[in-house]
Amino acid sequence: MLVRANHRLDCLPQETRGIAADQNNKRWRDQHAMSVHIDSAGRLVHDQEHNVAITCPHCEVISHITPSAVPRFEDLQASKPRQIGIVYRCDACGSPVFTRFQVRMYGPSRVELAPQFTEIERAREKFSFTYLPQEVEALFKEALACFSAGAFNAFASMCRRTAQAVFSDLGEGGKLRVFDELNTTRELAGLSAEAHGKLKLILFGTEADARPAPPLIDSYEAGIVLEVMKDVLYESYVRKGKLRQAILVRRFFLDETAANLAPVTPSSAGAIPGQ
Repeated sequence: MLVRANHRLDCLPQETRGIAADQNNKRWRDQHAMSVHIDSAGRLVHDQEHNVAITCPHCEVISHITPSAVPRFEDLQASKPRQIGIVYRCDACGSPVFTRFQVRMYGPSRVELAPQFTEIERAREKFSFTYLPQEVEALFKEALACFSAGAFNAFASMCRRTAQAVFSDLGEGGKLRVFDELNTTRELAGLSAEAHGKLKLILFGTEADARPAPPLIDSYEAGIVLEVMKDVLYESYVRKGKLRQAILVRRFFLDETAANLAPVTPSSAGAIPGQ
């Protein structure tokens, strides 16, 4: 069904094709959503239990997680909270992983949960800060801290401040290069018009705009912004820094080799060994 729907998108204009594709994908995910519930015995029943894996916030390894502590069915029926907490165990290091589920429905013999959970602790995102200017490094570190904490709109605000620091450092020419890279990224990643529009507002928006605040984003859109910011910083600083360092190292070893070679004189060049 999803394939046939995507074929029908070919007749749409390019600007609306990405939005329509996102809507079709969301509709398909809703129809094929996983079933997660707590039964009357207090057991967590998950259709895709063997495929539940995350990046552990403790050992930072992508690992399967196993339910360790589930709320009692009787307690849930008595208080009927809208959200519940479940503790998993990381199969790689054994550390506890705390999650939060939204409750969909309270039935007589089961508590139906939303298929997606929220990680209370997230593994910190990594990035090579070696070649970044001090101000850019400080701002992007705070942005990553916001992302790891699940504060996605604060993350978007910090990404804008990071981008402004980058443009101030690189000048107008650097800002235009980043704008061109953003358009290239849209084509490479197949971003929808909506996602690309939000990216432009976050990175290039200013206080002089009619709506100066960055747009609201969810976790998926925050992930897109994160990868684009990493790519922008890598292309602007890290790639250039690594290339210059590699050239300097090669030049150093070339100079050392040249200094250690004995000079060849005309007399020694024509001499016969042993005479």
